[in-house]
Amino acid sequence: MKKNSTMTAKQSDERFDRGEDISAFVDTSTIKRPGLEPRRVNVDFPEWVIQSLDRESKLIGVSRQSLIKLWISERLQEERQARS
Repeated sequence: MKKNSTMTAKQSDERFDRGEDISAFVDTSTIKRPGLEPRRVNVDFPEWVIQSLDRESKLIGVSRQSLIKLWISERLQEERQARS
């Protein structure tokens, strides 16, 4: 099959199962990861929290937003593990 041609799901499965590279037939621009699409959330913090976040983010070399996402993600994982 030529690059950018189409194949049926069955053909794709068969080629994949044989260990063939099917990446030329995958349109990666349409791939979505369910439940991982970003959604905007606005949170108001007091000034001292913003200043503390900025100090910490500067220390580890990431943006304030990245630090907030990292810390919230870590905490959620800890809570999930504590319940398990």
